[in-house]
Amino acid sequence: MLSFGDVPQMLRTLQPDNPVYCIYPLVYRRTTQRFIEGFPGRVLYAVKANNHPLVLRALLDAGIRDFDCASLVEIEEVRALSQDAVCYLMNPVRIRNAARIAQQEHGVRHFVVDNPSGLEALLTEIDPGKSIVFARMAVHHETASFDLSTKFGAKPDEIESLLRTIADAGAEPALAFNVGSVVMSPDAFVHAMDTARTVLEQIPFRVRLVDIGGGYPKSYPGFAAPPLEDYFAAIREGVQLPLTEDGELLAEPGRALSARGMSAVVQVLLRKDDRLYLNDGMYGAFWDLRYKLQKRYPARVFRGDKPLQDSTRAFRLYGPSCDSGDFLPGLVELPDSIDVGDHIEFGSIGAYSLSGRTDFNGFYSDTVVQIESSEALPPA
Repeated sequence: MLSFGDVPQMLRTLQPDNPVYCIYPLVYRRTTQRFIEGFPGRVLYAVKANNHPLVLRALLDAGIRDFDCASLVEIEEVRALSQDAVCYLMNPVRIRNAARIAQQEHGVRHFVVDNPSGLEALLTEIDPGKSIVFARMAVHHETASFDLSTKFGAKPDEIESLLRTIADAGAEPALAFNVGSVVMSPDAFVHAMDTARTVLEQIPFRVRLVDIGGGYPKSYPGFAAPPLEDYFAAIREGVQLPLTEDGELLAEPGRALSARGMSAVVQVLLRKDDRLYLNDGMYGAFWDLRYKLQKRYPARVFRGDKPLQDSTRAFRLYGPSCDSGDFLPGLVELPDSIDVGDHIEFGSIGAYSLSGRTDFNGFYSDTVVQIESSEALPPA
């Protein structure tokens, strides 16, 4: 693992021609502690958002002990760093025998289903008496940037039967839902919890756990989201669910924990007037921009190891691949004198970047470093 005090030191030392991804552990610590202290329940990190070992280690060090995993590979990535972490296999669609291996080899107890046939298949692989099985309910709110209920989730009027069947099989029944991705209103969670309350009041027993999912947004330049505290307050003060005395809410933040603490340092390969060609693009660390959220990543420019400060102009940014569609949406304000060989550090790029990138056209970098100084911060 390479560690540097700040990005200028990294640039002096490595003089990189390939992209460098910078992990800021102290930023991850602050971001994570803010969520843990604010959310009224248990916080699970959604590994899909960024599964790099340095990020997982930073989150473990910050106090995360529970991990929302979608596959055996993600479980193994967490287990490689901690045998004490609690892994949840929270994908309603699993590779055959994944649940069996997860339970027998990794001690996984938490699973999720959204239909009777999926539950039937799960019960052939696990010991129900050692398992907690969530029934995932489909919910949606118009303020969610992406509707996640089109692929997963049973209708609310189907959940009662699913919960009863889970209980009859000898497993502990629990409820889960996800209001969507990048949810722009705290009221979305209140609305979903109200639906959950109606469902839970119809069953003859009380559940202990309700997983209210992810969707907690992150602000970017050009894309302002409400502060997390508004979501925490809405969840805390909103609908009271009929749970057991030791009942608990669970959350699955991904972007909200992973985005801020990582940056990407890329190099300008070519300039054509107001067009810049970079050594990373939409097939690499900028993968998440394909969702067209009108967001941009905050940026600063270095010439050598010195910040480049100049009057700015708007540039169109292109990636290095042969695909003419490999360009970043929108325009980015950068110093007018920027040129070939200069480096740009893009901040808040930790979510769905390393976990989503490809090696299309052979462009791929595995250079990931830590930035250790308490005074060093990524662009914001």
